[in-house]
Amino acid sequence: MGDYKTIKQIGQGALGAVYLAEHRFMKKTFALKVLPEELCADRHFIQRFEEEVSSLAGLQHPHIVRVHNVSYDQGRYFLVTDCIVDEYGETTTLTQFLKERKGKFSESEVVMYLTQIAEALDYAHNLKGAGNGIAHRGIKPNNILISRSSGDDVHLYLSDYGLSRLIGTGNFLTRTMKMVAEMHHLTIDKYEGADVLGKAAPLHQSFLQSYYFLAPEQKIPGQEVTVSADTYAFGILAYYLLTARFPEGAFQPISTLRPEMQHNWDRLIISCLQPDPEKRAFNLLPLLEDIKKGEASQEKWHGGEALKPVLNQAEIEKPEVDLDPASAFQTTSSVKQYHPEKKAPPDVKPLLNEMVIIEGGTFYRGSNDGNRDEMPRHQVHLNSFAIDIHPVTNEQFVRFLELMEGTKDANHHDIIRLRDSRIKSRNGKFFVESGYLKHPVVGVTWYGAVGYAKWVGKRLPTEAEWEIAARGGIDDALYPTGEDVEKTQSNFFSFDTLAIQSYPPNGFGLYDMAGNVYEWCQDWYGYNYYEVSAQEPDNPKGPIQGVYRVLRGGCWKSLKEDLRCSRRHRNNPGAVNGTYGFRCAANVQPS
Repeated sequence: MGDYKTIKQIGQGALGAVYLAEHRFMKKTFALKVLPEELCADRHFIQRFEEEVSSLAGLQHPHIVRVHNVSYDQGRYFLVTDCIVDEYGETTTLTQFLKERKGKFSESEVVMYLTQIAEALDYAHNLKGAGNGIAHRGIKPNNILISRSSGDDVHLYLSDYGLSRLIGTGNFLTRTMKMVAEMHHLTIDKYEGADVLGKAAPLHQSFLQSYYFLAPEQKIPGQEVTVSADTYAFGILAYYLLTARFPEGAFQPISTLRPEMQHNWDRLIISCLQPDPEKRAFNLLPLLEDIKKGEASQEKWHGGEALKPVLNQAEIEKPEVDLDPASAFQTTSSVKQYHPEKKAPPDVKPLLNEMVIIEGGTFYRGSNDGNRDEMPRHQVHLNSFAIDIHPVTNEQFVRFLELMEGTKDANHHDIIRLRDSRIKSRNGKFFVESGYLKHPVVGVTWYGAVGYAKWVGKRLPTEAEWEIAARGGIDDALYPTGEDVEKTQSNFFSFDTLAIQSYPPNGFGLYDMAGNVYEWCQDWYGYNYYEVSAQEPDNPKGPIQGVYRVLRGGCWKSLKEDLRCSRRHRNNPGAVNGTYGFRCAANVQPS
């Protein structure tokens, strides 16, 4: 399948078959999830898939199976994901793990497993702000993979993150029941009336498991489904891990089924399984921490109303009205008040880059021969702007860290991760490794790049500005160096960064537009944004919101393909590694 050699099938479900595969060139194993043929032939599904799969591919969390890319081969789409298998090339789901343990986990084990899942969900749910992130919508033990180290450590991974939304809950259940029915008929044909249901049991159980974990709103056609559906599934999962059964009807509280438990699990179940999505707990990690603080549940349950706790007191005493609530915060003259000493900011002056002015006009951007997110090639109209002739260097950025007196900004965002950079800290002082002063700074987050740009009175370039600048005045330039790029023209497929201006500039006099470091741009990334940009071509600034910020230009370890002028890359604004840097831009006042 494309560049992948399939080894064997390791899974099958309503979302498609999963294969263990090896990349033909990298010789590294991956898992390929091949989407069903009928879905790949559905125009509406493909449109929805192309619009949303890029956000799923950007999920990077240690407890979420990572999607590396999406490919297309012989009429079928397939996702290339991390391969969570044992030494025999077999997957282990939480369902199988529970069977191994005969349905029994200790309380500490359940806390450990739920904490891992809660970390992943809180991360994904808050990607675009509180409650506006990405929901899984299909949490169940069969979608949780297990990895075990040589010791007793168990690592959980959420798989198929967000795929249920892409095909729709109704389609998902329909496909699952269709598979159960097909297995039923195959079994009759093969075994001639033998244990038919027994042969179809795994798929039948898979369908029931999927249904048990659906929130009430997911079972109603047309009902809005938010990230709170995952909270409901989390409550079902907690109950299942603790009792090896599903909470149905007027189910028994955990404090009754397992009175030896020390934590207030009833409170967690109540907080998660509320029928009204607005009343469910939102952030799951704080909820787990909260229930660990109390002893066994002190709540009582009504017989038929399993989710309604009744307090042990007859009536809540009404407080007296305080007509002057601010009086509680007034201070007396006899108590000395603490006022933190105001410190003057360090007297640090920036080292400014030389800039080139690019006159405004009409330019082409994108490519009809590149990746799908580069299409279509279209015209844009840009105002005049100025851009740095080279990326910001370690020598320049270390002064910004001295000014900030640390590696966090006022909102506690990382500015830079020092272990991924050539800037180090000792005794509160920052310094650059020997020989790297003139190298472009790396390990910088988008927040760090924006902060530095504001400090020097500039901004980051928009994605359109960066691409036009990279072309060097030639609309059809494939690379910043022209129709081709050689190792004598750019630092790529190498072992480290090189000093700025080590290679000739492009037609605008700009250095390192190809290779050396990826460069952060101002824009949010949108997979199909160029379709919008073609209709609204005046000074395009990207989508108004998103998950990832744009990176451009390739880096020192890129292949040549990454260096194309129209090649787009993206990552979370807080992401860092040893290949991310930036350069600044500025507006130009018309003369």
